Amino acid sequence: MNRIIARHALVLAFAAVVIAGCSDAPAPSSGSAPDATPFASIPRIALVMKSLANEFFSTMAQGAETHQAANTEKYELIVNGIKDETDLSGQVSLVEQMIALQVDAIVIAPADSKALIPVLQRARETGIVVINIDNKLDAEVLSASGISIPFVGPDNRAGARKVGDQLASTLHAGDKVAVLEGLQTSFNGQQRKLGFEEAMKAASISIVDSQSAKWEMSLANQTASGMLTAQPELNAVLACNDSMALGALAAVKAAGRLATVRIVGFDNISAVQQAIRDGEILATADQHGDQLAVFGIEYALEVIASGSAPNDRETPVDLVTADTLAK
Repeated sequence: MNRIIARHALVLAFAAVVIAGCSDAPAPSSGSAPDATPFASIPRIALVMKSLANEFFSTMAQGAETHQAANTEKYELIVNGIKDETDLSGQVSLVEQMIALQVDAIVIAPADSKALIPVLQRARETGIVVINIDNKLDAEVLSASGISIPFVGPDNRAGARKVGDQLASTLHAGDKVAVLEGLQTSFNGQQRKLGFEEAMKAASISIVDSQSAKWEMSLANQTASGMLTAQPELNAVLACNDSMALGALAAVKAAGRLATVRIVGFDNISAVQQAIRDGEILATADQHGDQLAVFGIEYALEVIASGSAPNDRETPVDLVTADTLAK
């Protein structure tokens, strides 16, 4: 029997008792929730993500909940998300709550590659298994902290290179493009930008502007609008996630330049799939968001069972175009 909803209230009540001085911290979001007791008979895993308002992360949460519902005898699950991609203090507070709840493992998509490491180090020191998904933690800061946290996820640079190469195949040497970056402190955003840059350099295409829109659709709309005004000969926009690609699409439509400015993204959310089918966005990368948290959860269960020190584990990332969607 799936006990997700019934247990949610118990987790919140337990958190209120054990987390002194954390009254402003975000509570566990709707999703799976285990018994309040810190001594469960099966492992309890906390999934700590970025904004659940982002379709990519809500899809990730749904994938995890579906997996847990099919494996109720193997583990219990708490699903958490922050209010937006920049809410670092909120994500730190969520991890602190999970430490207080004495979960067996934390699977986290960190909003920042460096800022979450101190609280994750505290989690490790209490014996909690920590698995990093989506956005890789900074290797230098991890080393300086004396801890090793495995990353389970795709090669973002390679995925962006595939998308960039697809775009380049439709352009000409000397054409002009712009990049919408994610958070500049996020490893996955840095890697996607590098992949885009490599593809453009190989095709002799000029990147004439590159700005951060912090993963957000509305900010991407504003930023892309400015790029289009400043660059009347712009041929394409490369967005480091699909939310920003949709923001760029709205800006391109508003400028009446849909016929001349191509757009690519990264994440393969449903709205972008439809835009690709409609010929409004050229391509995106699929890192299988519905399974990404599941990959991390399954690895956490392996580590809990074996007690061995885990290594990084690479997961798939695939190019998505109108042709691949038609298959």
